Amino acid sequence: MLVGHDIIVIGTSAGGLKALGAILGAVPAEIDAVFFIVQHLAADKPSILPQILTDVSSLPASHPADGELIQTKRIYIAPPDYHLLVNQGSMRVVRGPQENRFRPAIDTLFRSAARAYGTRVVGVVLTGYLDDGTVGLQAIKKRGGVAIVQDPKEAEYPSMVKSALRYVKIDYCLPLAEIPDVLVRLSKEPAAKEEEYPVSEEIEIESRIAEQQMNTQEFLESVEAIGTRTTYTCPKCNGSIWQIGKGEPLRFRCHTGHSFTANVFLTEQTQNLESALWSAVRTMEEKVIFSRQMAERMKNYNLTSAVTKYEDHAMNLDKEVSLIRDIILNGFATKRTIAAIEEQPE
Repeated sequence: MLVGHDIIVIGTSAGGLKALGAILGAVPAEIDAVFFIVQHLAADKPSILPQILTDVSSLPASHPADGELIQTKRIYIAPPDYHLLVNQGSMRVVRGPQENRFRPAIDTLFRSAARAYGTRVVGVVLTGYLDDGTVGLQAIKKRGGVAIVQDPKEAEYPSMVKSALRYVKIDYCLPLAEIPDVLVRLSKEPAAKEEEYPVSEEIEIESRIAEQQMNTQEFLESVEAIGTRTTYTCPKCNGSIWQIGKGEPLRFRCHTGHSFTANVFLTEQTQNLESALWSAVRTMEEKVIFSRQMAERMKNYNLTSAVTKYEDHAMNLDKEVSLIRDIILNGFATKRTIAAIEEQPE
């Protein structure tokens, strides 16, 4: 029996609430499909997204529990600070390593759905910053699924959409108003035979890493199998890091599970460097204060030469502190944007 494209995964970030409401509010109750959603949410705040989407949609929405069985005609939303993974017939909700600085991550959801359901999957990327969702859409396309993006001219924050358009062969680029009808139509169209689009080693391994059910040796062997070790260190855990594949976008993964595309990796490096420089400023300022304290103590003993040396040391060290502060405030080391992410090729 042929099955339609009934596994619909949607990823969004900044500006996503309005976009999700526009799509799910127009989806009819009789659609024979199930929706899985990642909206980047604050990790330390409760989410009312299920209530909001239940109010605007004809389908019930919820944060699923780990191991919960999948039911059709429902909307499942990744809880704050947890990845949502799709398996055959059930879901995993795990607090695994961040991918592209996010947990939940869109790529993690999309990749797991592609692994589990192959050609039946429709991936939708909506408004948002940076490029989460691009690698996940690539996985969906490799498994014979369908890729949809919101029209970037309409997206409130078009970065995620433009990244997907740049690196993925997109099937539909549509304004929000047209996406629901396409989803309904796709849910009725037979999906291709899954065996024509086998699960690649990369998709299988990265899905297993996200599940976090391997031992240390298995993690290391897995990332070695799909990547090339680099001289970089993971900006999250300081572990060794591997470049994954040779395609675009350039991306990296450490054996504990943190994953980064190039732009995010550079951002994390910059953040860590700035933190290190501020730490150096703090330590040096403590030394300035302590040197001046020692100078005062030497005065009590009339040790004029020692007083002079401590005061000179404090003065020169203070000058070096100013140099580091200037690097933080105005230098290249902490420059956040080198080339615009959305810059067009010449």
